[in-house]
Amino acid sequence: MISRLLGRRTAAHQRNNPLAGLSVPAGAGLLTCRVLDPVNAPIPQAEFTVSDSNGRKIVSGETDPFGTLVAMVPFGDYRLAISADSFSPYRGNASVTDSGGRTGLGDITLQVAPSLPLPAPGDWEIEPAHSRIGFIARHIGLARVHGRFDNFAGAIRIGETMEQSAMHVVIGAASIDTSVQMRDDHLRSADFLDVDNFPTLEFYSDRFTHRGGNNWGIAGALTLHGVTRTVTLDAQYLGIGNGMEGETRAAVRATTELHREDYTVNWQSMLARGIAVVGSSIKIEMDIQIVPKG
Repeated sequence: MISRLLGRRTAAHQRNNPLAGLSVPAGAGLLTCRVLDPVNAPIPQAEFTVSDSNGRKIVSGETDPFGTLVAMVPFGDYRLAISADSFSPYRGNASVTDSGGRTGLGDITLQVAPSLPLPAPGDWEIEPAHSRIGFIARHIGLARVHGRFDNFAGAIRIGETMEQSAMHVVIGAASIDTSVQMRDDHLRSADFLDVDNFPTLEFYSDRFTHRGGNNWGIAGALTLHGVTRTVTLDAQYLGIGNGMEGETRAAVRATTELHREDYTVNWQSMLARGIAVVGSSIKIEMDIQIVPKG
């Protein structure tokens, strides 16, 4: 009975141990630590980068569900950077030497990032000259396609609390630009955006959710190609500043992912017809600056 219990504990330990069965080649070692929050809970999916003394990246990755970081590197001196949403980044030094093949840094605690001052309640608007709405899609069998929309406008009403805010953005579908005229004309056609029948894309939201630190979720309705679906923007608030003429402005960076089939743009049928198209998933990237509405 005791031997069976010990066997179960050993098996469980090996399943949860990222170093179990890991072979380290000669001349290399393991850099390990646990990444925790201020109440000693592990932080999974914290991003880390190990660089050499000249700042060149050697290896990068994410912590596991238990907050464990493991990096295999040649013997030497390194700089370790760790970051996670809602936490201030960590930067430190580490030396990996031939000390049993493993250099343990123990527990590294990330501190909660201070929240930046929010915009004042009232009506704001997107300033197109200092904003960008872009996208990245993968061409079927080829490299990624980068594009943007050149014509857009938006209004944001900041509430007494940010959770009481709302926004409305309108994008001119014909303004799509991937730097290839033939491709842009095809994207404007009935095969894709069908701009003659659906001249705009529109996003409306009144659901702002604080995710900690300067991170927000903005859930709303996106209407594209005549179809409306719920979309959530992963937004990072970058703070308030002043423009060249002293005007107040606030900045936000946001991303989301769309699937074209959700908007009745069926890429499989186009492939069957021999039409070269971009892939199904499209990543949207926005860098937005807003100013008080005059």
